[in-house]
Amino acid sequence: MPSSLLFLIASLIWGSTFWAITLQLGQVPPSVSVVYRFALASAALFAWCKLRGDKLTLSWRAQRWTILQGCATFGLSYICTYSAEQYLVSALVAVLFALMVFWNPLISRLVLGTPLSWRTWAAGSVAVSGVILLFYQSIGNAIRDILAGGQGHFLFGLILALTATLASSFGNVVVVKVRQQSPNVLLTMAWGMLWGTLLVALWALATGERFMAPPTARYWAGLIYLSLFGSVIAFACFFTLIDRIGSHKAVYIGVVTPVISVLLSIRLEHFRPGILEWAGMVLCLGSVAWALRTPTPARTVVAIDPDLLKKAS
Repeated sequence: MPSSLLFLIASLIWGSTFWAITLQLGQVPPSVSVVYRFALASAALFAWCKLRGDKLTLSWRAQRWTILQGCATFGLSYICTYSAEQYLVSALVAVLFALMVFWNPLISRLVLGTPLSWRTWAAGSVAVSGVILLFYQSIGNAIRDILAGGQGHFLFGLILALTATLASSFGNVVVVKVRQQSPNVLLTMAWGMLWGTLLVALWALATGERFMAPPTARYWAGLIYLSLFGSVIAFACFFTLIDRIGSHKAVYIGVVTPVISVLLSIRLEHFRPGILEWAGMVLCLGSVAWALRTPTPARTVVAIDPDLLKKAS
């Protein structure tokens, strides 16, 4: 499948998954919903690999990196994402995930020693300015709420969302190590989701969350869409793109996804961003696009010796 089509599929699916998560909120504890989602997705991937005739085991060297990647990407990141959407509009969480464009190279620098360009630093500064504008009024309202004796849930949701983006970026960088040990994208995804599921299940049990059967058709619809489309298909496209073009280019999906998510939130969640919010989103997403734009190669000027021209004539 062409990389352009992989990019389009992942963008369209993930652009809608931030809203689809809201279909599961308020009915089942967030951590339990994450367990259901990735348990179903992992089972589907293992079945897919079995039908292809793949060997379902991995070497311990590969498994170590898969555990780390799975716990970060499918465990911590999604616990925080589901919990954050209890306090933030899904579009705002999606916009924050665009910051992965900057977290990825920063974490890659720390973990793999990859150099950082001036463009990354400059665009990152602009993106942070955009995020400040985007959340300026809401943060001010939350602070006033805390001073008046409230709980400031918005700030808690913002911290959770930022933690989710960092965890996802760390997992994206670790994928490079996973690919070095095993080229089978679907199998390593299956194991990663399984390890993430186990981590979240332990967390849910430790915090006393109750496992219950999904109560409504609305919840089931969200669960099936998120598990099969949002997890299996979209992640398969995304990790294949990382393998082909690198994580720093694959996360360009982070520019398209929030745009789709914002449009859905306006239509389905009655999200009405003001001037500051629009300006913040434009700055944030614009800086992401700028950071990922490939610089035009410098033109090479070849100097020709006049004496050679004379000899040739």
